Amino acid sequence: MSTDASPVEPQTTAEPETQTDLATQPKVRLDSIDVFRGSVMFLMMAEVLRLSATARNFPGNAVWEFLAHHQSHVAWTGCVVHDMIQPGFSFLVGVALPFSIASRLAKGQSRGWMTAHALWRALVLVLLGVFLRSLGKPQTYWTFEDTLSQIGLGYPILFFLGWQSRKVQGWALAAVLVGYWALFAAYPAPGPDFDYPAHGVPADWEHLNDGFESHWNKNSNAAWAFDVWFLNLFPREKPFEYNGGGYATLSFIPTLGTMILGLIAGGVLRERRAPWSKVFELAVAGVAAAAVGWCLDEFGICPSVKRIWTPAWTLYSGGLCLLILAALYAVMDAIGLKGWGFPLRVIGMNSIAAYCMAHLFEDFVVSAFHTHLGPDVFKSFGAGYESFARGVATLAVFWLILFWMYRRRLFLKI
Repeated sequence: MSTDASPVEPQTTAEPETQTDLATQPKVRLDSIDVFRGSVMFLMMAEVLRLSATARNFPGNAVWEFLAHHQSHVAWTGCVVHDMIQPGFSFLVGVALPFSIASRLAKGQSRGWMTAHALWRALVLVLLGVFLRSLGKPQTYWTFEDTLSQIGLGYPILFFLGWQSRKVQGWALAAVLVGYWALFAAYPAPGPDFDYPAHGVPADWEHLNDGFESHWNKNSNAAWAFDVWFLNLFPREKPFEYNGGGYATLSFIPTLGTMILGLIAGGVLRERRAPWSKVFELAVAGVAAAAVGWCLDEFGICPSVKRIWTPAWTLYSGGLCLLILAALYAVMDAIGLKGWGFPLRVIGMNSIAAYCMAHLFEDFVVSAFHTHLGPDVFKSFGAGYESFARGVATLAVFWLILFWMYRRRLFLKI
């Protein structure tokens, strides 16, 4: 999620890029990438606002209900704002890679050294995800659905593709999506006698599909079957039977598809041509990808499910990411309106630190507030707003820590 190098905006020219060009290009960050990353991280950190709790305190209030709806995840198919956090993470890893490779080449690093670093980064990401999922557990909780673990599992392949042509990258994306769709389609669909309640799914759950789409039903699909075998290879308190949210290890494969979309987008941004032609290409690709993803779901070919990262979801969410990147690049790097994004840039330039903060620091910060300001400090805003006020204060502390790190050029990277 953090890049190894500053994203560089190359000079506009029709000549092909060479290693010498990479070494002499001015090192100017693309603010659009930092702000996009900062927006994703902000949405994650903003979970401390507990908007659902505030909405429950004001039943019937359309504004709070809307905000709470978009700070939750859909039960199965569909998409809300909060569902775009993980696709944003994954997409931006791909966007950053071409810049990282170019920067390391300019510093004289060999491809072998960079490959070793990529493998190390992948391992650290996987294990950091396991560590965060293990918090509060009596032993290491070996599961790999965390965002960082999913990125880490696919990162070595992404790095390999970073050295390939865009045509190869496109064929790899197609192979990932078609192959993953075929895996689910070939796995036997759950029959009418399948015991859904024994696998954590109510028998009358409204999101269970019939017919062909049942191949992607919760905790009865190919990825679930893989985890019943794979996760039980690790030491556990009790045998793994299902994931309560339906998440699966094999989702790293279509997540790699999201990262490849980002890789292609990053390649577009690095091309030596007019900025507006890049905006146009990203926007057209975004509309096309989102439309194809929507059609796959609408016509029953493949449901769009974030929790198991179906190919339809990869295309739909990836298309939205392309559109967001195009818009931010147009506003910030083509037009030059950058000042408004500074608060998000502070977050985006330290994404690993922000990610860990969101998972580790909330209880500590809230406890400090209660210790030094009193246990009822946030009740002064009214009982209905107590959790929201506490969240705003906690979020402010998170940002101030990141701002302090930004001012001192302290960036946590892997």
